[in-house]
Amino acid sequence: MDQTRLHAWHIAAGAKMAPFAGYDMPISYPMGSVEEHLVTRRSVGLFDIDHMGQVEVTGPGADAFVSRIVSSRVLDMKDGDARYSLLLNERGTVIDDLFVYKLPRAWWIVVNASNRAEDLAWMRALANTHKPAEVRIDDRSEETYMIAVQGPRAIELLDLVSDSRISAYPRFSSGNAKVLGVPCLVGRTGYTGEDGVELFFPADDAEKLWTGLIAEGEKRGIETKAIGLAARDSLRFEAGMPLHGHELSQDISPLESGFKWACDLEKDFVGKAAVERLASAGVTRKLVGLTVQGGVPREGYEVQDESGRAVGSVVAGMFCPTAKVFAANAFVEPGLAKSGTALRVIIRGKPAPAVVVKRPLYVPAYRR
Repeated sequence: MDQTRLHAWHIAAGAKMAPFAGYDMPISYPMGSVEEHLVTRRSVGLFDIDHMGQVEVTGPGADAFVSRIVSSRVLDMKDGDARYSLLLNERGTVIDDLFVYKLPRAWWIVVNASNRAEDLAWMRALANTHKPAEVRIDDRSEETYMIAVQGPRAIELLDLVSDSRISAYPRFSSGNAKVLGVPCLVGRTGYTGEDGVELFFPADDAEKLWTGLIAEGEKRGIETKAIGLAARDSLRFEAGMPLHGHELSQDISPLESGFKWACDLEKDFVGKAAVERLASAGVTRKLVGLTVQGGVPREGYEVQDESGRAVGSVVAGMFCPTAKVFAANAFVEPGLAKSGTALRVIIRGKPAPAVVVKRPLYVPAYRR
């Protein structure tokens, strides 16, 4: 199993470790995942996300190539812009969801850890349809480290320890700065629903930057804590952000999961024809949020209507520390997707009352 450069630090900090996407990753620390979640909501959370992959695309044909492989419009992006997008197959289902950064002489694409090899293979297969000199695809994942700094005081902390004002960066943009003396590509992006950044920098500086941010937070009276994957999941869940393999996958169309907005049907992209066919035919299931009484709704649990007829299944469920509810994301029949619809989730063989609610449960900072 792979380890990040901070693996020894996590162990020394008492982290509970577990396999994730081929890496031995921190799931939670001694304070517990609920408190880690709440720290990120009130101050600053640090996330070791070096298991994520980074792909650089260059060459004279790079602009047209990136536009073809991702679902969102990208040719209008200016240097420094960052945009969420999907990587679709020809069936119009989701190989991965990713962030695309437009840099002065390259495209920087951040992919999910569990999909990195498949994403690269898919990109390189499509690049082979271009002239060899037109598109170059380089996997920068091993040499690049990635840390997320998230929370309402994250930008305040970063302004204090950087050589430029990170607060001047608009959300969904990027720029270069030295953070505690470490040269970083700073993306004002994240996966928690809070303001903050994702930092890309030389892997050899991982511990210096990580421990330095924690120490500077303590020194300046800004609560700054390491956060594990369990809290990362509850944070993203509350904020309505998908996790590939759950709300998005190669068995799920973006139209079913509510991600039509990430598909620009006015341009060409791989999978567009399939998306258009489904849009014309209509979906047979929709992703909804549920609040549930009587237990934790787990992935795979059956969803029923009030008569006991099976109408869907849960793809993610948990206790939400900010919203203070047990909740689930589930695919159900379209006619049952309206907010306020009464359903039930089968938990340990017993029906638990559930109600369709508007997502997200927690409004992300960029939408306020």
